[in-house]
Amino acid sequence: MGRQREFDLILWGATGFTGQLVAKYLFDKFGSTGKLRWAIAGRSLKKLQRVRMQHADASLAIILADSMDEASLSSMVQRTKVVCTTVGPYSIYGLSLVSNCVQHNTHYCDLCGEVPWMRKVIDTYHDQASQNGTKIVHCCGFDSIPSDVGVYFAQQSAMSQKGVYADEIHMRVIGIRGGISGGTYASLEQILKAAQRDKAVAQLLQNPYGLNPNNEYVGLDETDLNKIAFDEFSKSWIGPFVMAGINTRVVRRSNALFNHPYGNAFRYSEASSYGAGWRGKFIASMMSLPLLLFTARPGSILKRIADFIFPKPGQGPSKRQRNNGYFKLRFFMIFKDSTKAQATVAGDMDPGYGSTAKMLSEVALCLALDDLPELGGCLTPSVAMGNTLKKRLEENAGLSFDFKLT
Repeated sequence: MGRQREFDLILWGATGFTGQLVAKYLFDKFGSTGKLRWAIAGRSLKKLQRVRMQHADASLAIILADSMDEASLSSMVQRTKVVCTTVGPYSIYGLSLVSNCVQHNTHYCDLCGEVPWMRKVIDTYHDQASQNGTKIVHCCGFDSIPSDVGVYFAQQSAMSQKGVYADEIHMRVIGIRGGISGGTYASLEQILKAAQRDKAVAQLLQNPYGLNPNNEYVGLDETDLNKIAFDEFSKSWIGPFVMAGINTRVVRRSNALFNHPYGNAFRYSEASSYGAGWRGKFIASMMSLPLLLFTARPGSILKRIADFIFPKPGQGPSKRQRNNGYFKLRFFMIFKDSTKAQATVAGDMDPGYGSTAKMLSEVALCLALDDLPELGGCLTPSVAMGNTLKKRLEENAGLSFDFKLT
């Protein structure tokens, strides 16, 4: 960025549930006029003032802008180094903001998990962002930082201790407590509707390499697990993991953007682990049922039941529920010589809100304040920020990383 900006960071969507968590996190850490020059932004002055009163103080700057008002977005984007957005579904509200960020060389981060929209952003803006050094970073919450940075950490540790990267990594969720985000559910609804309307979208969702750079859609991985099975890696029964559809594609894009250091034949999968024996099989069967609701066909009876059960955008768990949540992911690593290793990534709050708000905040701070490689484009978190982000996640966001040879 060639010129000085008024702000280091603008939080766009500060009045939503996750946006308020991010605003509180930033204020608790920096205040309103400290080391970080930041502001909250949205379209409703009244709601922004309420957020400021509840989570900050009167010194915090407020910026008014509207997703459907190009001029207001352009004005906002030019005032800051980084825009951090929680405004989804991104397929409805996100494209104009990305366009303005790329045009005005403003870094961007979000919580998007919408594969078709991300594909559109990559195809439309990656080259321009690469040329002018703008970092566009999607998937900066539970989907997909623990997976993406987890694989990055695991592979760096493997290279350090064994001198080679793993040929296969299979992530298993071995512990989790926390509800699904209303925003995530709303975004998925948009994806399912788009797939119902457009066969090309449906085909993209079935492509394990759907987020890879153009002409790099081929590899050994197949579609994500959609049934229960006994897993040779974790020695337990496993079932589908709802975030696998986005996480696995982000990890594969990272490998491609890094110029395939793990090899063109690198394999990666994700699933939820439920234990061995008949008990594990029973739990896997029961825990797979909510996924049927989560991915129910728009307009179906199951979809109406899901709409009643799952939270709406702007809704979320209590502070106590967020604090009592956690997640623990284990990465089973297989090397060419048949030796093995394991890495573990754990978080200290519920994944959908508490940990996600901290992860997104630290991504935004990393982009705004840290010395990063002058690399632009539609990047993954690990490619854009690497070890610098991992250090922030460990020191500030309650994540822990562990590696051992087995």
